Amino acid sequence: MSIRNGKIIKAPQGLERAPDKQGSLKQNGLSVIQFCLHTQGTTGSFFLKDHMLLFVISGVYTVRFKDQEYTVRSNEMVFLHKSIRIDYIKSGEPGSEFMLDYMMFFLNENMLAEFVQFSGFKPTNSVNEITPVSIIQVNELTRSYIASLKPYFENPDEVQDGLIRLKFMELLFHLAQANDHFLHQLLQPNHDKNSNFGKIMEENITNPISISDLAYLSGRSLSTFKRDFQTLYHTSPLKWIRNQRLDKAKKLLAETSLSVTDVCFSTGFENVAHFSKVFKLQFGLPPSEFRQQCKRSEEKTNRGHHN
Repeated sequence: MSIRNGKIIKAPQGLERAPDKQGSLKQNGLSVIQFCLHTQGTTGSFFLKDHMLLFVISGVYTVRFKDQEYTVRSNEMVFLHKSIRIDYIKSGEPGSEFMLDYMMFFLNENMLAEFVQFSGFKPTNSVNEITPVSIIQVNELTRSYIASLKPYFENPDEVQDGLIRLKFMELLFHLAQANDHFLHQLLQPNHDKNSNFGKIMEENITNPISISDLAYLSGRSLSTFKRDFQTLYHTSPLKWIRNQRLDKAKKLLAETSLSVTDVCFSTGFENVAHFSKVFKLQFGLPPSEFRQQCKRSEEKTNRGHHN
């Protein structure tokens, strides 16, 4: 999966509009979305605003995080930590006209806090390393739990909020029972104060990430993050990210044949008109004219070499 074309979807918000969505259950920041499609390899990317559990009912869902690839098959589940960007390939089963059927569960911090209170679960050992992606073993109880959700998608509006909360609690109980380590992961506050500030910024330049996401990733409060950032970079996080993106875009326009739209999305901008405007402000020319200028000077140089 090389340079990305098209927008990164913010999950779960952006997935509500996905064409393959079959239905969703939503309640106060919690959501379960069921998808079903026929595909032989749909690819894309999303940025997670909440923790996500993905259960594959049939088909194959391949998740890529940085240079690691994880394959999730029928009756398997993967946990994805919040505030990370994921690339994916979705493929159906050859015998069933390439049908892929899966569910995504999004868990916010409030829900987890509520579960700890409700269950009396106490994280005993602290986890040093946050594992961004982990495949979770699924037992018979979890499989029957997934099956029990199917009827709820028939008339989601009639399902009461309290029941959706209860079903989320039930899922967490199943997972706690099957995989103690997973829950420790989930309940660990991400407080790695020594995590390399520069590395976090570099890794997220092209992600549709908010300043509070970056603060979360660095284990700082928003105000501490902004203060530390200013001390290190002598500018605000937003300005720094925009300038980095523009420099990347300038390089891609000069050195590749990617369209202006592809350059816009692959450098983290989400709107072509806005991208063109800030590019012109920074470099004096709109992206398409800048590219033409690069071509002209290249041709001139080549002519010079031939003479």
